[in-house]
Amino acid sequence: MTADLLKRARTLADDVLYPAADRVDAEEAFPPGHFEPLAEAGLYGIAAPPEAGGPEELDLAGFARVVEVVASGCLATAFVWLQHHGAVRAAAASERPGIRENWLQPLATGRRRAGLALAGQLPGEPRLRAEAVAGGYRLTGASPFVTGWGLVDTLYAAARDADDRIVWMFLDAAEGDGLSAQPLPLSAVDAARTAELRFDGLYVPEERVTGTLPYADWPARDAQGLRTNGSLSLGLASRCGTLLGIGTGDTDPELDACRRALDMADAEAMAAARADAAALALRRAAAVVVARGASSVLRGRPGQRLLREAGFLQVFGTRAAIKEELLARWMP
Repeated sequence: MTADLLKRARTLADDVLYPAADRVDAEEAFPPGHFEPLAEAGLYGIAAPPEAGGPEELDLAGFARVVEVVASGCLATAFVWLQHHGAVRAAAASERPGIRENWLQPLATGRRRAGLALAGQLPGEPRLRAEAVAGGYRLTGASPFVTGWGLVDTLYAAARDADDRIVWMFLDAAEGDGLSAQPLPLSAVDAARTAELRFDGLYVPEERVTGTLPYADWPARDAQGLRTNGSLSLGLASRCGTLLGIGTGDTDPELDACRRALDMADAEAMAAARADAAALALRRAAAVVVARGASSVLRGRPGQRLLREAGFLQVFGTRAAIKEELLARWMP
């Protein structure tokens, strides 16, 4: 099953996503129907359990490899699509009445497409608060860097309540009473439509809450989720390797070493493995610019796009330990 998924993902990356990537970047928009092939190939359901149409025996390493392949085609596409799987996992794992029954199948098939608004998971003073009221919660605050605004119809959101618990819930991804969006222009992957969301008493009924967790228990779970974001860097490094003639994702020793380090890393080793992947992406993107010469500074050419995207990946999905590891590589 993993081999079949990878084959489908590779075909999409090479034949659909990569040929459109420079146009997506230049126009800062996806062509109509751009995400439909991913849904038709079953790639919106790869985090779903088999009974909901998900693949059999796809472990974290296999999932991460699919993410890597999609990212090798178009980072902006992968950036939007990757967020979706957090909502699928939440629907599949929820023990709340009605969540699994009402949300899992539409999400797993791509009939619903989700983004993430996870301000309640961030360390420090909560940026998004959930006040318990009759029948549900009211949300107040903000969630920065929400990807896919205008491209997704569902948000998987996290807020913090008065007892310092994380409250996860499904929201409609639409402005209205209590919810507004401010677009954030990015240096790369701007077509992914990232925005800061502001909540002013948005009401969320209890039946949309997928679960809760004391915030003190969250850091250990958060560490387990850092692996997958490293695959975005590997995907970009893989595409650069192909352009440089180094090899493909399957015949590239340096890339394979980074992948194995990520797959094998425990919580303590993950920061170094993530930093190595991000550094590899930036070094290779710079090499593409040099190899392609002056044309690489022209908009619409892959060199400048890949370099901007690699710079973006130096800070995307990082934590303090990853930042320290990267700074040690760039400022020895």
